[in-house]
Amino acid sequence: MDIRNIPPLSEFSHSVDLQIRFNDVDVLGHVNNTVYMAFFDTGKAHFFRSVVDDKIDWGKVEVVVANIDCAFAAPIFFGENIAVYTKFSALSNRSFRVLQVIARKEDGEIKSACETVMVSFDPATQRVAEMPERWRRAIETEMAKA
Repeated sequence: MDIRNIPPLSEFSHSVDLQIRFNDVDVLGHVNNTVYMAFFDTGKAHFFRSVVDDKIDWGKVEVVVANIDCAFAAPIFFGENIAVYTKFSALSNRSFRVLQVIARKEDGEIKSACETVMVSFDPATQRVAEMPERWRRAIETEMAKA
């Protein structure tokens, strides 16, 4: 993940404001790096809910994380006004990629970027499966907006 290759925030179709909690901050005075993954997960949850017809059954496994590539660019400090920006970056028969950026809202300073590879998964067989049609349609529709 190369922060220099991140598209402008205006190309991201979705954003969610993030709240920094006191317990997110470590002894160095900035948000601990482990919290960034929770921020990215929050962004994905809101993004998927808005893109996949608001009908995700969170009790049913359809897609799982296969790989996460994260780069840290600048520390996040308590009280900063930040958001996570999310977009699809690729789609194949059994997987898709989600590109995300955490940035300060006032000036767009990138704090971190993450690309997640997610695969369609069949819990019964414990194997990768073909992408469910509703996910494929939703991803293609969203990517066409770009």
